[in-house]
Amino acid sequence: MTELHPKVQQRLDRMVARAQELTAQSSAPEFLEQHDKLSAIHRELGSLTPVVQRYHDFQKNTQNLCDNRELLDGGDKELADLARDEIPQMETELKQEAEALLDLMLADSGDDRRNCIVEIRAGTGGDEAALFVRDLIALYQRYGAKMGWTVEPMSSVPTETGGFKEATFTVRGRSVFHYLQFESGGHRVQRVPETEAKGRVHTSAATVAVLPEVEDVEIKIDEKDLKMDTFRASGAGGQHVNKTDSAVRITHIPTGTVVACQEERSQLKNRNKAMSLLRSRIYESQQRALEAARAAERKEQVGSGDRSDRVRTYNFPQDRLTDHRLNKNFALTQVMEGKLDPIIDGLQQNLRERRIAEL
Repeated sequence: MTELHPKVQQRLDRMVARAQELTAQSSAPEFLEQHDKLSAIHRELGSLTPVVQRYHDFQKNTQNLCDNRELLDGGDKELADLARDEIPQMETELKQEAEALLDLMLADSGDDRRNCIVEIRAGTGGDEAALFVRDLIALYQRYGAKMGWTVEPMSSVPTETGGFKEATFTVRGRSVFHYLQFESGGHRVQRVPETEAKGRVHTSAATVAVLPEVEDVEIKIDEKDLKMDTFRASGAGGQHVNKTDSAVRITHIPTGTVVACQEERSQLKNRNKAMSLLRSRIYESQQRALEAARAAERKEQVGSGDRSDRVRTYNFPQDRLTDHRLNKNFALTQVMEGKLDPIIDGLQQNLRERRIAEL
């Protein structure tokens, strides 16, 4: 693949044109005083620049290959021999560049570069489901540490057995959503609970939602559409974490969306975190509506990552994790140590193929 598919090239040309347009806008007098608008311009331009620069390099190297091929038909035998020696290596490198450019372009087409907010809720299974939520939190913390990310708690509802009815946390780092987006869905666990005296295997479940984190300039929320309540943060058994009303609950009246945060001792910090979660939920809802519309137009479902879909089964007695989207099994003990890479690599390849088909 030393040449780009016409659709890919058209997309890249549009990105170059858009980058030029944004560059002009960034220095236009009418935008200099509009800080929100200028921030959005710089953010979009920063996203486009790596792709555009790589495309320019690809075009330059493509021209160098064409120049060398022309030397083969020239009258200078020595130059023709040199070109003949160099061309195979140039073709190999250009093919690799084309694949890398395609991946970079596809990554820019979604929310891949964003940080994310992860919500995990216990499903069927009572205390065992709550303990499974605890184990999933630990799994993502280990994977995050391996990737060099920062994991920061937002809110949680612990149980007396050491599990969680639900937990929400942010994950920040390089291209976090690119990797974690596939975790959304239903996760089923099969194992002998810690409280099971007869050694019987129980089946429990949890749901995971991975939301791309969005900035306030991207999702405008009118303050008059919000209802904010404060309360005291509490832990398992009703034990108060602090003695002030620092926990925050925000209701977005138009959509009925409710979010809460209680991990910080500062009410302001909890409010800021809750607003971040609210923006992400509204953004996700808008994206789901767009995906549904596109699917209806094509008259086929494209896979929205609905969190009600069962995506994985964790079978502890047989040390087997099954990812149902890949229809493949993996060593569960390794996965629980944070080694999600083989699963995510396979899902990334599926996403890549789907995005290429949708260009």
